[in-house]
Amino acid sequence: MPSARAKQETTLRLTRTLKAAREKVFRAWTDPAALKKWFAPGDDYATPIAEVDLRVGGRYRIQIRSPQGKLHTVVGAYREVKPPEKLVFTWSWQEGGMDVGETLVTVEFRDQGNTTELILTHELFPTAETRDEHTKGWTGCLDRLPKAL
Repeated sequence: MPSARAKQETTLRLTRTLKAAREKVFRAWTDPAALKKWFAPGDDYATPIAEVDLRVGGRYRIQIRSPQGKLHTVVGAYREVKPPEKLVFTWSWQEGGMDVGETLVTVEFRDQGNTTELILTHELFPTAETRDEHTKGWTGCLDRLPKAL
């Protein structure tokens, strides 16, 4: 069993406060058209494919195109779907070179009146280095989310 320190070193946690109702923020994470507007690490990236089967056991597939035209596809299955409070899903890259195995993402949506606190936890990375690479990607995505709301 991994030690608490090892688990901390391979887990990322990001928090954002968004000026939108949590139902709207939750929808941005679960509606394919909404995902295409923000789910990429930078404004020079595109998200041509977002497929969502929003139910426990349902699968998702999101494809991101880099400015150089390289495609990156992430897939997974929903483990928990609790609108508009929480999403838990597995995360795996389909392309070689980014393969870090299956990891786990938990997104919590906390109602703060006129705002929503979003807490993203991505865990089970094999190394701190892969966690750090994903932190950069998630930070880029979450920086774009407010514009989509």
